[in-house]
Amino acid sequence: MRASGAQAPAHGRQTLRVAIVTTFYPPYNFGGDGQYVRRLAHALAVRGHHVEIIHESDAFRLLSNKTEPEPADEPEGVTVHRLKSAMPALSCLATQQLGAPLVQGRRIKEILSHNFDVIHYHNISLVGGPGVLRIGDAVKIYTAHEHWLVCPMHILWKDNREPCNKKACFTCSLKHHRPPQLWRYSPLLKRAGRHVDAFLALSEFSAQKHKEYGFPFPMRVMASFLPDAPLATPQETQTRSYFLLVGRLEAIKGFQDVIPVFDETMPADLLIAGEGNFGAELRDQAEGRPNVKFLGTQTPEQLRVLYRGARALIAPSRCYEVFPLVLLEAFQQETPAIARDLGPYPEIIGASGGGAVFNDEASLRAAILEFARQDGPRDAMGLQARGAFDALWSEDVALKNYVELVEELKTRKSA
Repeated sequence: MRASGAQAPAHGRQTLRVAIVTTFYPPYNFGGDGQYVRRLAHALAVRGHHVEIIHESDAFRLLSNKTEPEPADEPEGVTVHRLKSAMPALSCLATQQLGAPLVQGRRIKEILSHNFDVIHYHNISLVGGPGVLRIGDAVKIYTAHEHWLVCPMHILWKDNREPCNKKACFTCSLKHHRPPQLWRYSPLLKRAGRHVDAFLALSEFSAQKHKEYGFPFPMRVMASFLPDAPLATPQETQTRSYFLLVGRLEAIKGFQDVIPVFDETMPADLLIAGEGNFGAELRDQAEGRPNVKFLGTQTPEQLRVLYRGARALIAPSRCYEVFPLVLLEAFQQETPAIARDLGPYPEIIGASGGGAVFNDEASLRAAILEFARQDGPRDAMGLQARGAFDALWSEDVALKNYVELVEELKTRKSA
């Protein structure tokens, strides 16, 4: 079925039937992987393709203190299969330990028997583990939104205190207060991974990290994307120049390394958008600094206005990100970024020319002062950032690359 106002598939290309298998899908969702899946599903549907989502609601209900959310409306062409068991804790624990969909396996097999062209796996940690990769006969793609394939904690954050430099998964799991996963000490992933036609990483950095930590299959890079959005109008009430931090208030995001830079000598404010478990500590740190302001959770529309008016986004994450979407959100609004020289940030800044990197407090302060200058590089780099966004990370570019990949894999598989 085609969504109202949908674009027809490009000439010479057939309509695709796409199954998406993922643990989280909005509103049963915590982070960026679920939002990515929703963007992809809607972008495919509006172009005339048929998409069916299989996602695990037990995981969200177990991990969230929120009440059961109301399912969101989906466009025509998108069908959502929400898996739910009578024993959510047992279902999730069995999958987490054994790496197979013991409780929901029959239901997943039933749905995936519906003659799909492609089965696209995303975060499968609690929707079936590696065992779910064996189910179905279509072309199979896996997108790695985190480092779960090589890290039981997903984020290569060793012992809950620093970036991982050497695997010690058993003790690390215990220090994260998680039970070690039995299936990781077996050949299950290697055997199940043979059923996948293409593993995708969102950045070159992530692909290299997977290889470095022993992932046995090659990975192709297919970056993230954002749908079209207009340039916002900056807030007229914001009289002082400001820099922007956006994201969950967690220690691994590194916001605590930025707040000390904004002392009384800094000619700009620091606005912080987001909430999280580390929020109280950050607010205590900012006590007595009137130029540091916490805005709380912001809507996408409010964020676009904040990005548009900022001198730069600051991205100080201490952990190995896979592909930080906040950079694309800033670039789309012609706003450059100042990012830590870690993970995929140098790769994205280098490809776009849309910002600068820092590696310590002195270089961060120097970059902020440079971008704060009215005759500084802010506007020129912002335009470069937007140009790179249009060329590399727009929805049209991403969907063209996606459909071409599926057609390539279908041809190879049939041969």
